[in-house]
Formats: sequence, C-alpha cells, structure tokens
Amino acid sequence: MSDETLTQAQVAQQIREMDLLRFATAGSVDDGKSTLIGRLLLDSKSIFEDQLEAVEATSHSKGYDYTDLALLTDGLRSEREQGITIDVAYRYFATPTRKFIIADTPGHVQYTRNMVTGASTADLGLVLVDARQGLTEQSRRHAVILSLLRVPHLVLAVNKMDLVGYDQSIYEKIHAEFTQFATKLNIPDLEVIPISALKGDNVVDRSENMSWYSGPTLMHHLEHVHVASDRDLVDVRFPVQYVVRPKSDEYHDYRGYAGQVAGGVLKPGDEVVVLPSGMTSKIAGIDLFDREVTEAYPPMSVTVRLEDDVDVSRGDMIARPSNAPKPSQDIDAMICWMTNEPLRPRQKLAIKHTTRSARALVKDIQYRLDVNTLHRDQDTKELGLNEIGRIQLRTTVPLLCDPYSKNRTTGSFILIDEATGVTVGAGMINSGS
Repeated sequence: MSDETLTQAQVAQQIREMDLLRFATAGSVDDGKSTLIGRLLLDSKSIFEDQLEAVEATSHSKGYDYTDLALLTDGLRSEREQGITIDVAYRYFATPTRKFIIADTPGHVQYTRNMVTGASTADLGLVLVDARQGLTEQSRRHAVILSLLRVPHLVLAVNKMDLVGYDQSIYEKIHAEFTQFATKLNIPDLEVIPISALKGDNVVDRSENMSWYSGPTLMHHLEHVHVASDRDLVDVRFPVQYVVRPKSDEYHDYRGYAGQVAGGVLKPGDEVVVLPSGMTSKIAGIDLFDREVTEAYPPMSVTVRLEDDVDVSRGDMIARPSNAPKPSQDIDAMICWMTNEPLRPRQKLAIKHTTRSARALVKDIQYRLDVNTLHRDQDTKELGLNEIGRIQLRTTVPLLCDPYSKNRTTGSFILIDEATGVTVGAGMINSGS
C-alpha cells in the first residue's frame, strides 16, 4: 500500500470516528438564523467558491451593499422571495474537531411543527434573539419546545450586536431576563453569547468590538460542548429494523438483525432478551458494513448476530434481561399536533414507535399547554394546529417504550392519519402502564 493510499485511509477512519453534533437553530422571524448558518459555513471554509460567487451576484442584483449569507440556506423560491425560512433546511459541515448537522428551523409561529421536526434529534438548541428587540414571545416559545424535547444543551445567541453599538448593558439585560425565564424550564446547560452574524463577531473569530465579553465564541462552544454523556449508555435498547439474510455462497448461513442502537452498549458475549417474545440468547457478533466491531453504542447503525436461532422480526427489540422495557398499551404522552384538523378524544390513528407500527385510540386530552406562560388549560376539548398538550392513548399492540426523559428514541413516537398517510402528531412519552 502506498503512503498516499495509507494517508487517505487514515483520514477516512478519522472522519468516521470524529464526534458528531446535531444542532437546531430557533427564534423569531428576522433574528438572523439563516445568516448565522451562512456565516458559520463561510468562516469555517465549508462552502465552494462558486457558491459564494453565486450568492454575491444575487445579493448585488438585489441592490444589497452586503453579501446575503442567508441565501446559502434558504433554498425554496418562496423563502428567497419573502426573506423567511419555511421548511427545515439541513446543512452539513466539519472542522478538524467535529462534524456538524445543522437544522435551520422556521421562525414563524405557523411553522412550529417544522421547528419540532428539526429539533427532535438535536443535541443542542441555538436560540437567536435580536439585540434591538430582546426576548420575544416566539423566543420563549422555542425555548419551551426545546425544553419539552429534552434538548440537553441550549445556546442563546444575542445577535445583531453591531446594530446596538456592541452595548454591554443590552447584552446583560437580555442575559438576565432569559436566565430568569430558563429557571422554569428543564435546561441542564445554558450558554449566552453576544454575536453579529452579518459582521462575524464572536461567531468563528473573537470580536474586537466586544472586549468586555470573556466567554467562548459560538464555534468554539459548538466544537467543545460535551454530548457523549447525554445518551443513555446503561439501558440496552436495539429496535430491529430489518432481518439480514443474504443467502449467497459466501454468506449462506448468515442471519443478522439490522438497526440503530437506541441505548446502552452491545458487546459480543452479552446475554440479551428479544421482546416481546421473551426468548433469550447471547450476542455472537456485531457487524458494520465493511467490518466486525467489538462494541456498539448510540447512535451506531449495526447488524447484530445471535448465537441461537430465535424468532426475531422487524419491530422486535433486543435488550438486556435485567433492565428490559415493560410492554405497554396505555401511553401517557405530550403531543405536538401538526395538522389543521384538530385532535379530539376517541380519534383513531396509526402510531409509529421506533420500528414498530400499530393503531391507537385517543382516550383523553388532559390539558393544553400555553407555551408562552406554561399555563395548563384543563378545560380544552381538542388540540389545534401547532398546539401542545398531554394526552392518553390506548394502542392495539404493546409498545416497548421508556419515558422520554430517559431515552429520546424509545420515548418518542409519531401519529399518522390512516386515510392520507400524513404525519399529524409528534409525541413524547411520560410513562406507560
């Protein structure tokens, strides 16, 4: 093997093993979310020259005296025409330290469901506020949703500091107000950073205009925030997505169970139980696409081989006998409703939980949550578009679930309209019984 080939292989291995951070941007309209992502991509040298030239040309044709970096993420024509984000835009980039997946979520209240979609898998939530406006109703709304979704890390970026003359007192006022509000929420880790996405202050490079600020730049914080311990590495949860049977000459007797590890650490030799059947076996081996591995942990996608020929199919779950989830048909959950037709008691819907599908009946709506005041309206009879509430479900088959606070994968589900196949709700399980 040549030195060059060896180097390429080593680089490929480093990229595979590099830490990954998923983060979602949130905040009110015109707070600069798309511009901030454009600045991160530009200053981290993650865009091509022809992309930048195209954005510069478009900005010039519109008569702007600056480069509109938001054009790097607002890809829909309606987004560019209105200057707003409508759909969730995903962007990928990497630094020598870490890989990133960004979900640029909409700021408009009518697109709250899109924001929930983008933030549901995030390790970190990035809420922007305009330094001139301070905290708005939508800023609080998005902070509450990120808290409900149990996003473990939150960054409040006080943007457009250049438009307030980099005034320290304005930053400190917003910092104090948001910190006070956050005490009512479940936010384990909060960082407040003053930035200017348009000028680049404290985004990637430290700002000379805010010498009074001694904290990290946004990029430094994103590169170094610790997310590995946020995942449940104790309770083994492996929902089976597909049974692998190649039946080729080379792998004639191969039988493996493919899926994504949702919790715990799997190792060859571990005793496991297959649910809901309750059959036990031991792990014979764990395979990636191109090699065998000695352990698997969230969020790795692997194929697990068992020593015994037990009956395992899609929708089953592999766990440890000592701490397996209890099957439950009665589900207590928080739900974000995502369609115009309201959610009402006695409604029947399809439910998708990990790799298992079933049907569900809405037994009761306990309350609607006001995401601005956190007031619980217990007199509500229905949930409308973008509203969040607590409901009781009864499913046709038992679900192998955990509380959402314990495991965000096995503690979440989606509701589907059986007639149209449209996803109409996203749920976070409080408990099952």
